[in-house]
Amino acid sequence: MVSMSKTYFDRVMGAAAFLREKLESATGEAAPQIAMVLGSGLGAAANAVEQPVIVPYAEIPHFPRSTVEGHSGRIVAGPLNGVCVVIMQGRVHYYEGYTPEQVTFPMRVLGALGVRAVVLTNAAGGIKEGYRVGQLVALADHINFTGFNPLVGTNEARFGFRPGSGLRFFDMTEAYSKALRALAREAAQEEGFELDEGVYLALSGPSFETPAEIRAFRTLGATLVGMSTVPETIVARHMGIEVLGISCVTNLAAGLSATRLSHEEVFEAGRQVEDRLARLLERLTPKIAARIRQTAE
Repeated sequence: MVSMSKTYFDRVMGAAAFLREKLESATGEAAPQIAMVLGSGLGAAANAVEQPVIVPYAEIPHFPRSTVEGHSGRIVAGPLNGVCVVIMQGRVHYYEGYTPEQVTFPMRVLGALGVRAVVLTNAAGGIKEGYRVGQLVALADHINFTGFNPLVGTNEARFGFRPGSGLRFFDMTEAYSKALRALAREAAQEEGFELDEGVYLALSGPSFETPAEIRAFRTLGATLVGMSTVPETIVARHMGIEVLGISCVTNLAAGLSATRLSHEEVFEAGRQVEDRLARLLERLTPKIAARIRQTAE
């Protein structure tokens, strides 16, 4: 008997069609070209969106639902400083029991909507000496220690929505856009602070790292450690989406502080810095929009 179940690609396109109809009927505009994903304790950055269209993940066909505190689990779309954006207020993680395909399903949907650039934010442990709790750091690169790559399996070339994307083997030399990082540094300076750059090492979680692991990661060149972002970045680059990663240092990594690590600490630190992140994203959005227009010409 031939199975009539939908393929992964079909489910992505179905979710994207549902969201597109919701957004266009409410805003009267085409789907946004800029997306943002807000990590643990950072969801309030979506409050700056004017007259937002809000869609809970639970309403979107096939969309995975956030189960972690600090992840509201909804889409917020609308104008941010005059530019239409779509914001994921919370994400899902591998440690929640989701498969790599499910973890990256939302990013696939954003690609199908027509997103050209995405800002991925996260809460991270600071490994580099001198980092302080509450500091924002742009990602220059990453190290994938999650134990998986979300592209393992049959390559779905139809996810190549733009020329040169959707390839089985593709370049990751510039996983995080140099141009977007430059715009982020410029926006940070306008907000009165310096935006450092770092290397993010991703683990599967959910346990925090041991002091010995942190020492090893520092030797490898990592300056930040966390449990997200990298799978999304890989899939975004597969689709030709430019990526800007921003970590909030919500705790000093194991062995670097006398404080025992906890999710409550991470969540509270995110709450303390989310206003600064919101102002940065609000100032940055028109700059990214201008870049998209320039590269499209």
